[in-house]
Amino acid sequence: MMDVIIVDDEQAGRRALREYCEAESDLHVVGEFGDGVAALAAIREQQPHLVFLDIQMDPLNGIDLARALDPSQLPSLVFVTAYDTYAVEAFEVSAVDYLLKPFDQERFRRTLERVRPRHAKSGADERQALLAGLLAQLERGARSAGEERPRLLAELNGHLHVLEAAQVEMIEADRNYVVIRVGKENFHARSTLQQAELALRSQPMLRISRSCLVNMNYVKEVNRTLRGDFILVLAGGATVTSSEGFRAKVKDYLSTLRIS
Repeated sequence: MMDVIIVDDEQAGRRALREYCEAESDLHVVGEFGDGVAALAAIREQQPHLVFLDIQMDPLNGIDLARALDPSQLPSLVFVTAYDTYAVEAFEVSAVDYLLKPFDQERFRRTLERVRPRHAKSGADERQALLAGLLAQLERGARSAGEERPRLLAELNGHLHVLEAAQVEMIEADRNYVVIRVGKENFHARSTLQQAELALRSQPMLRISRSCLVNMNYVKEVNRTLRGDFILVLAGGATVTSSEGFRAKVKDYLSTLRIS
């Protein structure tokens, strides 16, 4: 029997993983978590055999959570990801198991077919080596992507426009779309905020709420509300406010800009 912990910030994602696990006689779900911080504490305490780990979470994402685990007690990890091509290639090259969203039960079972024998035969040292290989591949892919000139396709007034990633000041989620702020113009693209964040990984994009990403290169003024949330004024004139759950993340970023 393998004890399993599920980590995904989307309730639907956790529910699907739980249902798939419950259909397997050798899997026992011992915990579900919607944020990385709580999940990290639970994994350290319960020491499960297997963890399904969503990558794109705030404030602690899946990769950073994996880095924080004790190498001597590292469980088998299956990363759940909506990442693009270079990241998926990194998973394949590093022989680390992953599930690419959206996935079905058949794909889930194929992943288990690889996980079961690997967990039975490998020790923590081998699992740590696999994780280290993955991280190296991801970092190389990120560097290569950063050397490119990323651009986005978005719509304004019925016309499609090609936008330079470095032009984007802010992105906000709007149901099945995102609103892309460039100067005083608002462009629209059919995408998710996660996909937009990946497309703009060459820029210092900071998530200040569940629905808003800000390019910190364009922040010209910072104020605080009475509650302590941050009010960011952007170069193009837009004003956005951080949410309580992301207050610490914004504060940490701003502290790196101080002259000591």
